[in-house]
Amino acid sequence: MEKFHREALEVARAIARLIALALGLENDFFDKSEMLGEPIAVLRLLHYEGQISEPAKGIFGAGAHTDYGLITLLATDENFGLQICKDKEAKPQVWEYVAPLKGAFVVNLGDMLERWSNCVFRSTLHRVLGNGQDRYSIAYFVEPRHDCLVECLPTCKSDENPPKFPPILCKTYLSQRYKETHVDLDTYKSSNDENLGTQHAPML
Repeated sequence: MEKFHREALEVARAIARLIALALGLENDFFDKSEMLGEPIAVLRLLHYEGQISEPAKGIFGAGAHTDYGLITLLATDENFGLQICKDKEAKPQVWEYVAPLKGAFVVNLGDMLERWSNCVFRSTLHRVLGNGQDRYSIAYFVEPRHDCLVECLPTCKSDENPPKFPPILCKTYLSQRYKETHVDLDTYKSSNDENLGTQHAPML
């Protein structure tokens, strides 16, 4: 796992160089220490049990979402399951499977890259459907260092296309996203207290 972590980071840096070139930047733009020179990189080993998803009933292996960060590298086994929606604004949304390819990474673009590029690149809306087979994947999430300032890239703005998002520190942005998507247990506790008339049984 440690070797995979190190080598996957080099893959992520190589992809970031391609992204930089595509945005009209120097190819080493994201190599700076506050970006991918000293990044936050998290590896997760995922196992989807052999259940069958029923989207009409809201049953998924993983519900529709976009990733927070810069990019995500995804290594999968040979089983289908991952779906993407190319146009997340479409009504209704159209979903298609991403075919597993041995020895390859699926690259999901994250919300931070969408913000950084002023929506030139859009984050990848994706979900996982279970088909009755056990499925394994490795997700490798990559984002810049906590003190990196994420602001509209110079090549992604103009008088006709001003920045859509204000500058923000990576750590502030990530904290906001975590709070938006995780349950606030204090709110749950306060609600329960009101329902119980703030009466508590003695703790044993």
